[in-house]
Amino acid sequence: MRASSRQEAGGEGLPPCILRPDPLLVLVGPTAVGKTALSLYLAERLGAEIISADSRLFYRGMDIGTAKPTLEERARIPHHLIDIADPDQTVGLAEFQEQAYAAIGEVHARGRLPILVGGTGQYIRAVIEGWSIPRVPPQPELRAALEAQAAQEGPGALYARLASLDPTAAQRIDPRNVRRVIRALEVCLLTSRPISEQQRKQPPAYSILQIGLTMERALLYARADRRVEQMIAAGLEDEVRRLVEAGYGWHLPAMSSLGYAQFRPYFEGRATLEDVVREIKRATRRFIRHQYNWFRLTDPAIRWFDVATTEAGAIEAVVMEWLGHTLLPRQ
Repeated sequence: MRASSRQEAGGEGLPPCILRPDPLLVLVGPTAVGKTALSLYLAERLGAEIISADSRLFYRGMDIGTAKPTLEERARIPHHLIDIADPDQTVGLAEFQEQAYAAIGEVHARGRLPILVGGTGQYIRAVIEGWSIPRVPPQPELRAALEAQAAQEGPGALYARLASLDPTAAQRIDPRNVRRVIRALEVCLLTSRPISEQQRKQPPAYSILQIGLTMERALLYARADRRVEQMIAAGLEDEVRRLVEAGYGWHLPAMSSLGYAQFRPYFEGRATLEDVVREIKRATRRFIRHQYNWFRLTDPAIRWFDVATTEAGAIEAVVMEWLGHTLLPRQ
């Protein structure tokens, strides 16, 4: 609820109140844990709107492989930052952050609660921590040269180059994540300044509650495996084929994402569909482990709930208690 609404709601005869910043509920956790279902439940119960922080949901035509909320679900609850780009477009971190802040402001202006939902840790952190993101547009020629170096000399050569230019950034990046290493090098080389010096933080003026969803790892892996099988049954192969036939190449970031890149050897006659399913399941487990590196169970800023043993109503009660403290009687 926006501040002006809270002031109007006070009315005569009520005690003076200290207004806290506008609330932002953040729902995080690994893929397949049940974030979409809980976000819909909470949004309906609390009169909220959902803002996606899943980088794969940006792209039109990529529905099954991303487990995108259905059209019916989006009709029930307003969703933001879904289907905002074609697969050959890039939605960078700075652009996402800007659009997320705009959407949060619009939801507050309507007197409703925004729920930021996603498993892309970098995008979540950029919003709630207020990252200052270097606005350096991608340089295709430079990226191609760096990719060629990685292919010829190995990812370690690029990482060593980054470590010499910006050791602080290198410590924060997995050496195997070539895309992030290239981006950090790109900013360093084009601005002549380490990217770590340009990534300052100024947290936004929100009252934030972070809810984390988790479950025992073996159970989560089993759920993820079942979801992959459901995606195949729902027509994931045809979805990927339509994208390829529409001219979206495997080199695009969207097409290199989980659930899509694994189809390339199949379409090129180098693998069977069973191979694809097996590799998607394997890559999904790696992705889950990566997500837990962003959302640590020991993070005191996140209230974790094991969804295998916790009812949605119990999480709703925690959220309601937090919302109840947005108006504090003046002492």
